[in-house]
Amino acid sequence: MRDQFNTALKEAMKAGDKRRVGTLRLINAALKDRDIEARGAGRERATDDEILQLLQKMIKQRNESIETYEKAGRDDLATQEREEKEIIEAYLPQQMSANEVRAAAMAAVRAVGAASIKDMGKVMTELKANYAGRMDFSKANAVVKELLTQ
Repeated sequence: MRDQFNTALKEAMKAGDKRRVGTLRLINAALKDRDIEARGAGRERATDDEILQLLQKMIKQRNESIETYEKAGRDDLATQEREEKEIIEAYLPQQMSANEVRAAAMAAVRAVGAASIKDMGKVMTELKANYAGRMDFSKANAVVKELLTQ
């Protein structure tokens, strides 16, 4: 994935696409920070799963910013955040549909033997281990909560 970011950055620079260049530089900077954290934990670099989590976190930040900017009437900044979000999303695998999320959540509940809301952490850990980068965990969280409170 790292090579993919660097290649895309070079292409964007050649094409003069300032938004893409800026966004890819943000990704690379966040990736370097994650690598520093990994070295502190005794690993050489962040794994691909960690990179996917990082990208999802960046998308979540963009969504929150879009909402804030729209409430403040700053459509120009909201548009900028949407463009960055689209660029970041291009590097994520295809996201799971609502039905696929529900099925995965049900399977995870069965796999860990979850019986109550107290087991929610175990279920979410199972989902993150198996579906990093493909699932919106905030939506999955709601589904798991619903399943465990029935």
